[in-house]
Amino acid sequence: MFEDLFYKRLTQLRMEKGVSARDMSLSIGQSPSYINGLENRHSLPAMDSFFNICDYFHITPKEFFNDGVEAPTKLQEALKALEPLSAEQLSHIIAIAKDMKR
Repeated sequence: MFEDLFYKRLTQLRMEKGVSARDMSLSIGQSPSYINGLENRHSLPAMDSFFNICDYFHITPKEFFNDGVEAPTKLQEALKALEPLSAEQLSHIIAIAKDMKR
């Protein structure tokens, strides 16, 4: 169950970031075919490699496996952008978000 989620999520996050499997592999210090091998279900990463993958996406392991959040990297980006806003501005953003859910 978690294996399927891992493979699906890795591919989803990589595609969302718009990076090739080769470039991502090299960015996390692995061989050029590492991510491709993971996405093709040849293996699962060691724990330290999994943490490097999460760091690469700027998300926590919890966020990686939370498939209820479609785009966790975009959520993190949005949260950072919201930090300097005032309480009133945040209230407006919340109202807009609630309206968009309808």
